[in-house]
Amino acid sequence: MTDRSENSTFSALPDEFAFIRRHFHALAGTGALDLTDDAAVFTPSPGRELVIAADAMVEGVHFLPDDPPETLGRKLLRTNLSDMAAMDARPFGWLLTLACPKADTRYNDTWFHAFTDGLAQDQALFGVSLLGGDTTSTRGPLVLSLTILGDVAPGRALRRNGAKDGDGLWVTGTIGDGALGLKALLGEITDDSGWLAERYRLPSPRVGLGLAGIAHAAMDVSDGLVQDAGHLARESGLGVRITVEAVPLSDAARAVVQDDALRALCLTCGDDYELLLAVPEEASAALQARCAEHDIPVTRIGHFDRTLSGVSVCRQDGSTFPLTRSGWSHF
Repeated sequence: MTDRSENSTFSALPDEFAFIRRHFHALAGTGALDLTDDAAVFTPSPGRELVIAADAMVEGVHFLPDDPPETLGRKLLRTNLSDMAAMDARPFGWLLTLACPKADTRYNDTWFHAFTDGLAQDQALFGVSLLGGDTTSTRGPLVLSLTILGDVAPGRALRRNGAKDGDGLWVTGTIGDGALGLKALLGEITDDSGWLAERYRLPSPRVGLGLAGIAHAAMDVSDGLVQDAGHLARESGLGVRITVEAVPLSDAARAVVQDDALRALCLTCGDDYELLLAVPEEASAALQARCAEHDIPVTRIGHFDRTLSGVSVCRQDGSTFPLTRSGWSHF
């Protein structure tokens, strides 16, 4: 990691290189060259294609100012790992860009120790390591950006554009926990078990399922189930129908979702980081068996249809479910 700040200082951290050594050196992998050079150097695995993705998180937009630092880095890493999972890729390394508010005394050594301790936990859990990045200061909020690197067998990356007419639309895990978790942390709903807040702060990327050859297409649910299902359908030249009652909710979500407004929130607000999958009927049993091996629930919630346009969200009786939006917009 290198520094590009105008005056090469952090608030209360006059030596940015000492800061990097203090907090990030232990996370560095072999290719990172001890975080002392301008770039990482590594040899890709023979016969594999590189897969690269990046995501940013901005304080007050993607996380709350008082979110625990030990979960913040983990969420950033996990949201990027979810992109690897959607491509059925194997992650191995990551780069971090950190823009820290210069005048904000919250971001001190104690905060960064907790931040990197959380990252160390997830590095061990998911088998990845830090390769490098950049540090700088800013007058604005804390901004974190992570680039994830992985690989996949040639031609085996799952894409968004491969769904076929008649494929089932399947989703892993449960939907709506992230959106409801944010409302719980804001004090707008109850969350007695803490499950919803935990799911908001620590999503579960579904890496390592090995779904190439089972699913025709895939993507992760980050911006809302309805909107992201629409992306799959559009890129595949199809429409898609979703049955609301089929969308899986956790026990904690069911305890608070008592009306259409909260159910609509679950369908459209994102932060789920589950996988949406287009799967042919003949591969349904294989999908369920593969997910069962990893103890991950998977549910059929609809189907792709060439006679439809866009996303049709219906109740079991065929009536249209009311939605005022389809998902989160970044602009």
